[in-house]
Amino acid sequence: MKKFYSILAFIGMISLTSCTVEETRVSDNGYDSDTISEVWEFNKDFYAGNGFSVFLDFPHQIYASDMVLVYHLYDVVNGSDFWRLMPQTYYFNGGGELNYNFDFTTYDANIFLEANFDLNALDPSWTQNQIFRVMVIPGYFGNKMATPVDFNDYKAVTNYYDIKEKDIVKISQ
Repeated sequence: MKKFYSILAFIGMISLTSCTVEETRVSDNGYDSDTISEVWEFNKDFYAGNGFSVFLDFPHQIYASDMVLVYHLYDVVNGSDFWRLMPQTYYFNGGGELNYNFDFTTYDANIFLEANFDLNALDPSWTQNQIFRVMVIPGYFGNKMATPVDFNDYKAVTNYYDIKEKDIVKISQ
């Protein structure tokens, strides 16, 4: 019986012992996409010819486990940008509703406008020179946050993930 407990204790010690291997996902372009959040900025126009829909092609493929947040530049007041997390609904007098919505793949994001009125009637301030920021947060960070972050607060998110304004890549397409 003593031998049985000794063997059981030995097996228990082995099974409770583990080693950790840190893997870093490095893409073909040498980018370490497993530990760094990144932000890409796009300036786009919506019009009837593109179906009030635009594609934002990512500079490289992201992983299916990554979290994608898209922010719309809503306003600039005294030099300060005000970003709103999408999807976002704007309400107009008379009951009009405009939705900036999106979906994404590992290669791109599609931003599209939806409304309960004719989109051709929109003032160009809602359709022309619209600025979007796509924030990619590696799945490792997004799923294992020790402290929750209010994703609606752009500044809180950039502070939490240590994203500096100088690191934002402006993409022209």
